Amino acid sequence: MEKYDAIVIGSGPAGNSAAYGLKEQGKKVAIIESDLWGGTCPNRGCDPKKMLMSGVEAQKRIETMLGKGFDQTPKIVWEDLMTFKKSYTDFVPQNTKEGLDAAEIDRYQGQASFLDANQIVVNDQELSANQFLIATGQRPAVLSIDGQDLLQSSTDFLDLNHLPKKMAFIGAGYIAFELAVIASAAGSEVHIIHHNDRPLKEFDQELVNDLVEHMKADGIQFHFNVNTKSVELMHPNYRITGENFELVVDMVIGATGRIPNVEGLNLEKAGVSYDKRGIKVDEHLRTTQQNIFACGDVIAKKQPKLTPVAGFEAGYVVNAMNGDTEAIDYPLIPTIVFGDQRLARIGLSERELADHPEKYHSETTDPSSWYTYHRINDQGAKIKTVYDEDDKIVAITCLSQLADEVINYLLIILTKKMSHEEVEKYIFAYPSPASDLSYFI
Repeated sequence: MEKYDAIVIGSGPAGNSAAYGLKEQGKKVAIIESDLWGGTCPNRGCDPKKMLMSGVEAQKRIETMLGKGFDQTPKIVWEDLMTFKKSYTDFVPQNTKEGLDAAEIDRYQGQASFLDANQIVVNDQELSANQFLIATGQRPAVLSIDGQDLLQSSTDFLDLNHLPKKMAFIGAGYIAFELAVIASAAGSEVHIIHHNDRPLKEFDQELVNDLVEHMKADGIQFHFNVNTKSVELMHPNYRITGENFELVVDMVIGATGRIPNVEGLNLEKAGVSYDKRGIKVDEHLRTTQQNIFACGDVIAKKQPKLTPVAGFEAGYVVNAMNGDTEAIDYPLIPTIVFGDQRLARIGLSERELADHPEKYHSETTDPSSWYTYHRINDQGAKIKTVYDEDDKIVAITCLSQLADEVINYLLIILTKKMSHEEVEKYIFAYPSPASDLSYFI
């Protein structure tokens, strides 16, 4: 039986980063992967999605300038765009393996299954370790309806060789919104079906409604307050039915959330507790078993399950596994819905704001006339700032073509608790999103 100081289960951004960190501490380290080396984000998640979105951004950038130097919107050639995506994703697994080999981190391919708190088996090979780190991530949830086996997932969408003429997304979270924007821009007729009338519930409702209207103007059709009952194969189409609802499309994507990858690990044998939200950890990312830690999307937590958060946790847990007793302290975490109009927020969650509405007041700013936005004809730009009773900024939501840039500047300003006067002491390049900061801080 091979014995290690630490074994990492999962080679995504969290597990991979942690494995390198543990190795740098001089430990004998192994890493186990049951699927694609590199994990979800670079293979079939945020990275390939953004590769496809780059085509949308280029197209929509020109579309906003029609009549202002351009006379037609360029067409996205899906097959060429997919080839561009694969120019990155095709090399992720091999590059990941080569990096681990160069670092002398032992690799095992297969499903890891605990025998007890110190032993694990992979493909009939038993391994032991003083410590374990579980970083197995999440996968798309499957909606429990008749015909659920006919549902495709975000994974399938991101690997489509040809784009269907008509498709539907069941669910209205950020994954559905982003993939719908990509599909629509590439020429597909797109429908989004949601069980209530509150999409993107983690974002400010006013700006979400503006984003929905923007997407409707681009031809995306929304069907709210529809409880999907079944999906039926009609050769070659699919019929989606709900109460007083029916829609026939060429593909149905289930986008109703994600679930933690815990099956097959035999966590019970290791004394590790978990629920439907993920593995339970304490403030040191330690599970209910003292020598087993967990980080990334597989853990149950209130923080957003995002790749940068997983990376932050990986950096922390390496020290925690080495005896650092300081509890994890999460910084402000920005969240973004990507598209040609991006929706980004930072600060107290919408749930926290809704729990005590009497404590907060807000102000919505229309910056579309500001030069930064006027020069790119971003007529839908908005910034909503929420203040507490002392007029301190507690949350900001941005909707614009530049929201992803703006929210990162705001991350630094809010973290440093900079005042308007402090921001004005800096000279930023002009024109740029940064040069506008003093206008609303």
